[in-house]
Amino acid sequence: MSDGDVSYARTPRTTPTRYKDRATWEQAAIHAILDSTYLCHLGFVADGAPVVLPTIFARVGDRLYIHGSTGSRPLRGAKGDQGLPVCVTVTLVDALVLTKSAFNHSVNFRSVVAHGTAHQVTDPVELSVALDALVDQAVPGRSAEVRPANAKELAATAVVRLDLDEVSAKTRADGADDDEADLDLPYWSGVVPVTTGYGAPVPDASATVPLPAHLRDLTR
Repeated sequence: MSDGDVSYARTPRTTPTRYKDRATWEQAAIHAILDSTYLCHLGFVADGAPVVLPTIFARVGDRLYIHGSTGSRPLRGAKGDQGLPVCVTVTLVDALVLTKSAFNHSVNFRSVVAHGTAHQVTDPVELSVALDALVDQAVPGRSAEVRPANAKELAATAVVRLDLDEVSAKTRADGADDDEADLDLPYWSGVVPVTTGYGAPVPDASATVPLPAHLRDLTR
């Protein structure tokens, strides 16, 4: 069985109520979206109120590692065996879809939503793996080119893990969807691609080595 044939189980929480044809539970498609970025939004309930925090994450197999502060609310809630119920979302915007009516404007996007119980990473070996993955998620190959975290730094850093058990992706990759009655209106319609790029690296004053290969690859 190829990776494209492997799917996560569908659940009521991962089945959209609108545009179901845009959803997928295929592992390969979900991993591809997660591996294309490093920013996520972590949602949870604290003191009876919803909280959503932007933070960085990394995928290692069927697990997400999410960075946090040792004093943050999600980290305090994720301690112990009970863990913290969370929802993690990742969204990539690929294009603005402009139509001849204001109502039909849309966005081409790729997104992943994962539900589950997050637990704080306490094992030193796993924490080291998670921190390297967080660095490499943003800049592939970077963790091998820097000093690893020491014991004091590991103790001051907090990471939570979330197993990808209840997860789905949703995408839109279509053109303008004008109503037939609007096709002859004198307005522009079409797609405006949205891209993210990197500028030329600017070395710090203390940098004494040439630009490493992993940064040349990142900015190429």
